[in-house]
Amino acid sequence: MSTHPETLALHAGWRRDEATTAVAVPIYQTTSFQFDNTDHAAGLFGLSQLGNIYTRIMNPTTDVLEKRMAALEGGVAALAVASGQSASLFALLNLAKAGDNVVSSTDLYGGTWNLFANQLKDMGIEVRFVDPTDPEAFARATDDRTRAYYAETLPNPKLRVFPIAEVAAIGRRFGIPLIMDNTAAPLLVRPFDHGAAVVMYSATKYLGGHGTSIGGVIIDGGNFDWEAAGARQPALNTPDANYHGAVWSQAVKPLGPIAYILKMRVTLLRDIGACISPMNAWLILQGIETLALRMRAHSDNAAAVAKFLAGRKDVAKVIHPSLATGLDAERAAKYLPRGQGGLLGFELTGGVDAGKAFINALKMLYHVANIGDARSLAIHPASTTHSQLTAEEQAATGVTPGYIRLSIGIEHIDDILADIGQALDAAAG
Repeated sequence: MSTHPETLALHAGWRRDEATTAVAVPIYQTTSFQFDNTDHAAGLFGLSQLGNIYTRIMNPTTDVLEKRMAALEGGVAALAVASGQSASLFALLNLAKAGDNVVSSTDLYGGTWNLFANQLKDMGIEVRFVDPTDPEAFARATDDRTRAYYAETLPNPKLRVFPIAEVAAIGRRFGIPLIMDNTAAPLLVRPFDHGAAVVMYSATKYLGGHGTSIGGVIIDGGNFDWEAAGARQPALNTPDANYHGAVWSQAVKPLGPIAYILKMRVTLLRDIGACISPMNAWLILQGIETLALRMRAHSDNAAAVAKFLAGRKDVAKVIHPSLATGLDAERAAKYLPRGQGGLLGFELTGGVDAGKAFINALKMLYHVANIGDARSLAIHPASTTHSQLTAEEQAATGVTPGYIRLSIGIEHIDDILADIGQALDAAAG
C-alpha cells in the first residue's frame, strides 16, 4: 500500500464488498450481527478473535473509517466515536481515574477547556494547565499520579504551534504518553512522527469538511511501551474489573500493540455508548477522500487572507502561523512545512464594537461555531465558543474581547477577500 496520503485517503481499509463487489463503502445500518455459533460468540466476547458484535462497539462502515485514519496517521488502530468532545474525554478516561491528574497545554478550544476544568474535575481527575512555550513546564507539573499529557497541534484559536517532539520526549522519560488533538492540521503534520503516542480528532471539522456530520476519532500509535511504564500506567497494567480482570498490556499481545485502543473500545465505548452512527462514519469517509486537496486550498487561502489583513490599517493584529516570529516561527516551520491550515484570527483597531460590526456585515462567510468546512466561516469566540470561560481563562487560550476567528474555506480567493474587505469597510464606518 502506498504511503502517500492522497492515495491512502481513497484506498486504505477497503477494496470492495466481497458479497456484491461494490467499490463504494456500504452503510451497514444495523444494530446487531449474527454469530456463527456459540464458540464464535464466545471468542468475540473473550477477545481471542476480533469481529462484529454490536454497533455500539463496532460496525463494518465505521471499521473502514478507523482503518483509514490509522493508515493516514501512521498508527496501528483507531476508534471512531460520537464527537470530538467524546474523543477528548475517552482519550483521558482510558488512562486516568479519580485521584489522578493530566497535564494539558493552556492553548485549547473552549469546549475542551471546560470539559477538562469542570467535568473532569467533577469526576475527580485534575487537569493541570501549563504554558507550552516552555516544554519543561510539563515536567514541573508532573507527579506520581500524572497519567497523560494533552495538547492541540495547531491550537484553536491561539494558533501557536505546539512543540510536539519536545513534550513527547519529556513524557517518555516519565512513562507518560502525549495525546495530541490534531483537528486543525490533518495531513499537515503527523504527530506520531514526532513522538506522540495518541492522536485524536474532531472528525466534524476538516476530516468531513462538509459540515453535515458529528464524529470523533482516536488513533493509537502503537509506539508507546505501556508495559514498561509499569505503575505509572495502572489502567493498562493492573487487572481491570470492567473486563473480567484483564491486564490490558498483557491480554492483547497476540493481537498486536493495540492495548490502549482495544481497552477503550470494549470498556469505555461499550459502557458509555458514545458511538458514531454508521451514516456519519460514511459521510466522514466521503470527506476524507478529498482531504489532501482541501487542506492545500485551505492553507493557501488562509495565508492569502492573513497577508491581506496584515496590510489593513484598521486591523491591529493578525494571528496566523505565517506571521509568527521568533520561537513560534521556528516551530511553525518545523511542524507545518506542508501548509499552515485554514484558521486565522485578528483584532480590529475599533475593538469589540468593530468586531461585532464586521461579523454582522459579512455576506458570503457564514457566522457559525464550526471550523473546517469547505465554506469560509467567522465567529467572535469571547461571546460564543469561549463564553463559558472566565476572562483569565479566555486570555490563557488566546481569546481577547475583540478577537475574530476565521476558518477560511476553499472558495475562490478573490471572493473571500472581497467579502472580508467589504465587511471591514462597513465596520470602519
